Formats: sequence, structure tokens, C-alpha cells
Amino acid sequence: MEATLNGNTKMATAAEGVNTDELGGRATEASSFLKALGHEGRLMILCHLSSGEKTVTELENLLSSRQASVSQQLARLRLEGLVKYRREGKAIYYTLGDTKARQAIDLVYKMFCGVDLEG
Repeated sequence: MEATLNGNTKMATAAEGVNTDELGGRATEASSFLKALGHEGRLMILCHLSSGEKTVTELENLLSSRQASVSQQLARLRLEGLVKYRREGKAIYYTLGDTKARQAIDLVYKMFCGVDLEG
């Protein structure tokens, strides 16, 4: 985005207008978010959840992983707010937790899993 000031054009940055403390807080939040995505198991869980709600058992089967491992990764994703869950009887159902999670998974899929349409 370009802004004009006194006839001079400059590139506006995402950080303009944000104080240093606020920017630091946002950087901390972004770092925590990226760390949660930075684990292969958690990333795979999010990818599977991008197609819709799944039970823990379904995730175990999709990931060929043990319940303890899947539950540990889901706990971290819950802590970060990236997944939500609901209980129905003995089953626990998970979904993506917010739009940031959806956007991140969509971007990762496009970058690493999608078909390159540009040749």
C-alpha cells in the first residue's frame, strides 16, 4: 500500500501506526501461533480438521497414531485456541477453532499441497 505525504510517496508497512509495546505483543502471539503449527503432528491434525469435524478416534486412524500422542497434540492446539471441541457421550469432536487457524491451513495447503497452476 502506498501513501502520499507532502507529495512524497512511501510504502506503508504493516507496523505503521502500531506502538512498540503493541507490536511486541502481537509478535509474541504470532510466534506462539507459528510454534503450534510448527509440529508435524499438530499440522496434520489441523489439515484433517480443515475438511470438517473429527473425533479423536478418527484422528488416531487418519494419523496412524496412538491416542495418547493425538490427545497431547490436541491439548496444545486447544491451549492455543486453534481447535474447539464438544463432547457427545464418550466421544469428543474437534473442529478448527478460529478463522486464523482456517486461513493458516488454507495457505499451507496452497503452498505445499496444492497443484501449481502457474506451471
